[in-house]
Formats: sequence, structure tokens, C-alpha cells
Amino acid sequence: MKRTIISEAVNQAGQKLKILGWIKSCRSHGKLVFMDIRDRSGILQVVFLSNLDEKIIERAKSAKEESVVEIKGKINKRPVDKINKNLATGSVEMEAEDIEIISEAETLPFPIEGKGYEINEEKRLQYRYLDLRRERLQKNILLRQKATQFIRNYLIENRFIEIETPVLTKSTPEGARDFLVPSRLNKGKFYALPQSPQQYKQLLMIAGFERYFQFPHVFRDEDLRADRLFEHTQLDIEMSFVTEEDVLNLVETMTIKLMQEIFGKKIKEIPFPRISYKEAMQKYKTDRPDLRKNPEEFVFCWVVDFPMFELLEDGSIDAVHHPFTALKDKDLETFKKMSVQELKNDKKTLLSFEAKQYDLVLNGAEVMGGSIRTHEPAVLEKTFEVLGHKKEAVTEQFGHILEAFKYGVPPHGGIAAGFDRLLQTILNEKSIRETVAFPTNTTGKTAVMDAPSSVDQNQLRELGIKVIKDDEAGNAKDK
Repeated sequence: MKRTIISEAVNQAGQKLKILGWIKSCRSHGKLVFMDIRDRSGILQVVFLSNLDEKIIERAKSAKEESVVEIKGKINKRPVDKINKNLATGSVEMEAEDIEIISEAETLPFPIEGKGYEINEEKRLQYRYLDLRRERLQKNILLRQKATQFIRNYLIENRFIEIETPVLTKSTPEGARDFLVPSRLNKGKFYALPQSPQQYKQLLMIAGFERYFQFPHVFRDEDLRADRLFEHTQLDIEMSFVTEEDVLNLVETMTIKLMQEIFGKKIKEIPFPRISYKEAMQKYKTDRPDLRKNPEEFVFCWVVDFPMFELLEDGSIDAVHHPFTALKDKDLETFKKMSVQELKNDKKTLLSFEAKQYDLVLNGAEVMGGSIRTHEPAVLEKTFEVLGHKKEAVTEQFGHILEAFKYGVPPHGGIAAGFDRLLQTILNEKSIRETVAFPTNTTGKTAVMDAPSSVDQNQLRELGIKVIKDDEAGNAKDK
């Protein structure tokens, strides 16, 4: 007999079926045994009547919750007064004929009923495969998949091409600390895991694809917090021959449809309000303003007109977004006319320049950010010099993209979403970990797998690496 998915049982009254799943609950009432059986599609009540063989009844009574079972039986309609309106299958139940315990479960380390917020997070992540049986997390992961599929379909319908970019790439200064990967074939040299596909997507525009997207995994060795992990998923979008307005309109339309069609959420204000960076800082004291008047609302806004450069505490100049961001047209000519030294000396003028940068903010969280990019190689080189990079270092770190810029670069721009954070905000979760199947914990330890961990000395020898350990006196020594 072929397995029937539980959600399909509701339309098969009078039929004999076989279901497989987990025992959600088991209870005895005299000579009757009731079970709720769960598979991914839903829950079905199963009743074992007293006229069954005693061995079958005993197997049912001895079965532990969360054990995996196979049950055969007949689907019956429930009396009107016994219908469970809280279940999609509540109008029917299975009258069991046999039960086989496929895999018996030990007592779980914590309950999987309810939201689970009260349970220690370290414990939940240690047994994440059990935590993921929780209805709330099952729903989150399913909504994540639906959102991914919706965005993919939307972009493909709008002439975008999904293209994967490398995970092993080059270490370049991009604002955060890189995760480095040693090379066995080139001892003493390292790959870096990408902080974003920034340079690759710009190279794809030079290659002529014009409209690109992907859902890349990106890696940043930053301090962890409720909305940040070492590894996260981005939604990455880049377009050629577009203005800032084109990017904002496409993303806004897509986001509105996503909220309405996938999450069933009502957006407070459409079109999204646009606030300049200066206004946001003056009025709200943040570039991520929360415009809600009621906690249950969903209020988006665009923050635009960011400064191109910022002054750091040590007196040096940095890019607010990244060096590839284009200047506003009103500032570009001034930037071109002034020498690098003049720009460095005249910090007032330098810090007044505005960028074609934009962030999408939802309920006080930055969920997307992007810019129109510089497509003139001379302007890009000059930007690097203004930021304090020596020409030799620029050639070493960015020579590949400067070389590519010699061969015809279309005006282009794009945006990226921290996809996990976007989901966290929409689902109103307290932590980004509630939207990811196997996240790291607050100390960077991988769920279930106990990573990072030590490796065999032979592996290190192959890579030409020695581990240096600080002793109690704080002096480095070989391990």
C-alpha cells in the first residue's frame, strides 16, 4: 500500500490508507487509544478501538511521543459535534488496523510544543533538528522558501538572469574582517570567503548580461548580535543602463507584492516615503528610522542622499557605503577637477559630497542597501587614492577590476538585501537565528556540528600552517 500524505486524508473518507509520521501525542481512554500523527503536511487523529488484536493495542500504548510510526487504517468522517476546527484534517479521523514502530524516540531534551522562546537558545541549537520540528520554525522555513521562489520568479519575469559567483575569492578591504581559506597548492597564500559579490556582479555588467541576481552566501567575521551571523544569505541584484529611480521602483514594486502575496501583510504607506540622510539624522537621530505609530504596523521608507565620505575617529577618510559608489552628478565635476591632495586637504568639501546611495528601511531595520556604481576608471582610481590607498596597493587589490574597466563599462547599479534579516523583521522574530535552519550561536559555534574545531596536524602540515597559541603570560608560542 502506497503512503498517503496526511493533508490528503481529509478527502478520502471511506478509504483504507497508510500514513507515516511522528507521534505528536498519545493518550489512552479506557480500552481506546488516541494518537495525533504528524507529517510535514499536517496532523491526523488516529483511534485504536478495543476490538483490535491485543498485540496491536499494546504496541500503540507503548509507543512514545516523537517516535516514527507507520499506521494502516480506514478514514472515517467525524460526527459534527466532534469536528476539530483547529485542524485542517479535523473533519476526519483514522480508525487504525495496525501500527508499526519504525524508530522509537527517547525522551526529548525539551518540549517542541509552543513557541520555544523560553528554552535556552544554546540547548535549542545543540538539538536544532528537534527544535526544527516546532510548528513556528517549520512555518518560518516554509515561508523562507516561498519568499525565495516568489522573488526568483518575479526577477526572471523582469528579464533578470540568475548567475552564481565564486565562494573562494580574493581578500580585499570591504569594511569587515575576511574569513580566510589557506591554499594547499599555493602555500602561504589565502582565498577569502566573499563579504558580498560586489566586484563579480560589476564584472557581469561589463560582460553584458545587463540584469543579474542571485541568493549568495556571504561571510563576515564581525561581532555577532541578534540580527547578524558570520554567514548569511543575500538577495543580490545588479542592473545596467539604470538610474537610481529605476532601481528603487523595481525593488519597491517587488517588495509590496512579496509582503501582500507571500506574507499577507498590509503596508502602512504606499508608495514608500523617501527621507534624506540629513533629515533622518536630524529628525530621528538614526539613518534607520522607525516610522511606526503602532507596533503591529509595517512601515517601509527609503533613506537617500547619503554622504559619499565620512571622517573616522582617527582622522582618516572612509567611504560611507563602498568605493564603487557613484557621486551625485552635482558633486562629480567638482571631484574630477580637484586633485587628490586638494581633496584630502579640503575635508569640508570632501565631506559635503553626496552619493547615489539608498537604503530600504522596515520598522527601524535596514533590510536592503545599494547604490549606482562608478563606471569611470579614473574616478574609481581617484576614490581609492582619496581613501588613502597607495597606487601599488590599489593595483594589487583591485587591479583586476580596473583592468576590466578599460573595455567599456555600462552605467550600472543595484541593491542587496540581508535576506535573513528581512525575514526576521517581517516575521517579527527577536533573533535572525529563528529564520535560518542551522545558524551559529552567539559565540560563533555552529548548530549541532560543534564547529569550529581542532584539525589533524597532518592537515595543517599540508597547508604549511602552524597554530600559534597565547600562553598565560600573553606571549605567543608554537603549538
